[in-house]
Amino acid sequence: MAVPGFVEFDPAGICSCGGCVQERRALRHARAVRDGGHPGARGTRRALVLVATAGTVLSSGVSTAGQAVALGGWAGTGQAGGPGRASALPAGPPGPGLLRALRTGPPVPPPAAASEETPQGPVSGLYGGAGSARGVVAAAAVRPLTRAQIIERAQRWVAARVPYNMNRYWSDGYRQDCSGFISMAWNLGRNQWTGSLAQFGIRIPKSELRPGDMLLFHNAANPGAGSHVTLFGGWTDSSRTRYIAYEQTRPHAVKRPTPYAYWRNSGRYVAFRYRGLADGGNSDGGTGGDTSVFPGAGLFGPGADNAYVTRLGRMLVARGGGGFYASGPGPRWSEADRRATEAFQRAQGWRGAEADGIPGPSTWSYLVNGVGRDIGEAAGGVAVFPGTGYFRPGQSNGYVTGLGKQLVRKGFGKYYTSGPGPRWTEADRRNVEAFQRAQGWTGPDADGYPGPETWRRLFR
Repeated sequence: MAVPGFVEFDPAGICSCGGCVQERRALRHARAVRDGGHPGARGTRRALVLVATAGTVLSSGVSTAGQAVALGGWAGTGQAGGPGRASALPAGPPGPGLLRALRTGPPVPPPAAASEETPQGPVSGLYGGAGSARGVVAAAAVRPLTRAQIIERAQRWVAARVPYNMNRYWSDGYRQDCSGFISMAWNLGRNQWTGSLAQFGIRIPKSELRPGDMLLFHNAANPGAGSHVTLFGGWTDSSRTRYIAYEQTRPHAVKRPTPYAYWRNSGRYVAFRYRGLADGGNSDGGTGGDTSVFPGAGLFGPGADNAYVTRLGRMLVARGGGGFYASGPGPRWSEADRRATEAFQRAQGWRGAEADGIPGPSTWSYLVNGVGRDIGEAAGGVAVFPGTGYFRPGQSNGYVTGLGKQLVRKGFGKYYTSGPGPRWTEADRRNVEAFQRAQGWTGPDADGYPGPETWRRLFR
């Protein structure tokens, strides 16, 4: 029996053997070195070719005369759960598995299972259903999203205080862990993990971070040790040493000031921008500039008409000021803008010139970075009753949402089938009535419509 010899060659690009087919398939999805890919992933891969003397039969009558079988595909490109592991050639005479490879070419890894396990939870479709092979989706498949939409989606989980759980799925189908949170915020349509999220983003430097971008640390050597991802919500200071992070962490989804880049492994986080971003690199929602910096008091007040006024109004609505607006907010300054701004300033405990209804640098910074108290929340921790007019049929405002959430926290939310939300419903009234009756009140004192005393007891 002839002794096999080994030579190296560069497989032709048109080679149809199983190894080269798998090679080309892997290269199509390989990431560049600058994006964290393996240095050898895009280079020319060399294959060992087993060449036997002409006419020699290795086993089962299979002749290898002049045949060359590429074994390069045996080095796995890695499952979604970790880095690839190269298969070593066995010592001694070739066994049945090697002979089978010589006849058919190297095996092509099967597609990922419907729910492929990773150290952080399964790569899967929504609700844990079938996902794409290895969680890979072509960049062209991303769904267009604006920055405002990304932040709005993240805020839903924060408002709902979605519990952290690597094995459970929220009502929208996304897994309740950090990578499921980003998959949800970026509307990826399936659950990814820290080892696959980068393919949906474009790597950017710290100086270009804007709300809706992602800060990712994937520990490729040991994915279960420290890997994490968070959503960037804007800088909290001019030195850019802290930012607002939206993230899914124990015990539930949060929005909080965070040191850049994170509490631990700070130097290993990488910034990415969503590939499907519909409003480019700006975070301004149409102002044409960076709204994390206060634009100046001259852009607000009677006669002002610009995109910054719209941006101010939207931020105020998000902080509980929706009840001040009958329509909008819009670009033309209105009394609703002034009253909502004043209410937000007073919620921070400011008085006099500091609560004149015209935003200054502090007001703007609090709103942009999501810090301070919401409208209606007093300094002592007890919310200020806004008035009975906000809680009537047909009303829709942030106070109704805040009331509903507090009822749920107090254990009086059994009549909600969904929500609570900003529109006053019969479910709100019945839950308020149940709370009032629990205080021992009857008759008009338990009619389901909150008054000052109901409000005080509910929020104390």
